[in-house]
Amino acid sequence: VRRHQEIHVVMGNEACDLDSTVSALALAYFLAKTSPASNAAFIPVLNIPRADFALRTETTFLLRDQGVHAASLIFRDEIDLGGLHRAGLLSLTLVDHHVLPGADAALEEAVVEVLDHRPLERDRVPSCRVTAEPVGSCATLVTERIAQGPPGVLDRLTAAMLHGTILLDCVNLVPAAGKATPRDVACVALLEARFPELPARDAVFEALKAAMFDISGLTTEQMLRKDLKVLSGDELLLAISAIYMDLETFLQRPGLVQDLEAFCQARGYAGLVAMTISINERNEPFRQLGVYSREETLRGVLCRALEGAATPALHLQPLPSPSPYVATYTQGNAVASRKEVMPILRAAL
Repeated sequence: VRRHQEIHVVMGNEACDLDSTVSALALAYFLAKTSPASNAAFIPVLNIPRADFALRTETTFLLRDQGVHAASLIFRDEIDLGGLHRAGLLSLTLVDHHVLPGADAALEEAVVEVLDHRPLERDRVPSCRVTAEPVGSCATLVTERIAQGPPGVLDRLTAAMLHGTILLDCVNLVPAAGKATPRDVACVALLEARFPELPARDAVFEALKAAMFDISGLTTEQMLRKDLKVLSGDELLLAISAIYMDLETFLQRPGLVQDLEAFCQARGYAGLVAMTISINERNEPFRQLGVYSREETLRGVLCRALEGAATPALHLQPLPSPSPYVATYTQGNAVASRKEVMPILRAAL
């Protein structure tokens, strides 16, 4: 601000999963290398406090494996986006999401570009460049963007991070998982063609999967924060946490209902949806849902919306629950991830 230098931030969503992180790093690097430009500084920002980074086990694994040190990363609590915006110095590119949470509404007018792999839930101003394509990984859209740029910009480090991210997001391109599109497959092939020394797909995927599901030693509160998104409705907040174990095991954690209540109370959430995922030996996902709220009306609204959803239908089957405050289900449509479930919940709110 003192130097009056423009700052162009590239930022992923608030869950800050591997896709958001690598998409932000790779696109900011590409923009810094290719923008005709100005005196702007291109800054990838990880959209969580630095203290939460250790919970993103697959991300810390990949970056450590590629020699990217945490000290060289910038986290949300280390940059004053609001201050930069008020000073008229902020440009913001959103990757892996296109709707800012309510707390960031003031930053909307700074958004100049969006790359996302979700259906658009809102129109953007004409001056904002929008790429919203139904691919398995936002990293695929970033790879395509870099591949269309000047030759020689893509280096091995960026390629390795994009390669691993697409493989993890698209469950190693296994058709039964229902994640990979032809464009995801093409980008993995492109990266491998340009960098034949990249490790084999199976080895990359298995290492990242093991890191993602490594929740040993995490408290329930840390598991809920590991991959968390928040929806805001009329005067209430709803948490949606991805949980990397089966629901039965999660429900058996000592003091679970008390931990859910404490987690929601501490952060002002009226309820929480836990979306569990496990992957079998054939790399097919198995999903279950838990809906927690002490408010019966809200719990009922959320359950009816999920049970009655048609786009997509989740094919929910009720499961026995340890508490009247928790509704539990097996999700027959295992292809429907949080990306597809969040619009259902947002509409219900």
